[in-house]
Amino acid sequence: QVQLVESGGGSVQAGGSLRLSCEASKYTKYCMGWFRQATGKEREGIAVISRVGMTRYADSVKGRFAISQDNAKTTVYLHMNSLKPEDTAMYYCAVGSNSDYCEISPSYFHFWGQGTQVTVSS
Repeated sequence: QVQLVESGGGSVQAGGSLRLSCEASKYTKYCMGWFRQATGKEREGIAVISRVGMTRYADSVKGRFAISQDNAKTTVYLHMNSLKPEDTAMYYCAVGSNSDYCEISPSYFHFWGQGTQVTVSS
């Protein structure tokens, strides 16, 4: 029903910054979020944002990452600062099923993009 396309991934040195973008094919009233999956590990929630701009972050990225959205609420961004090698993963954006309080667990999200790779070297 909704298509999501991530962009902005790449390779950076530790301490560097990247901005990821997620463009949705249409507006939805539901929460959107960013998730990541490192090789051999479970997918984890990184940041979520409601349609009114309320945000929630995983402890591991709090203070370093920031999620935001454009005025049309069809594009969601993830600003990543002070990147660490442990941030290396495939990053995915997704649309959830809630519209008020946004859960950060991947199980609450139903529509997913293809992902964009982020690699942080030491």
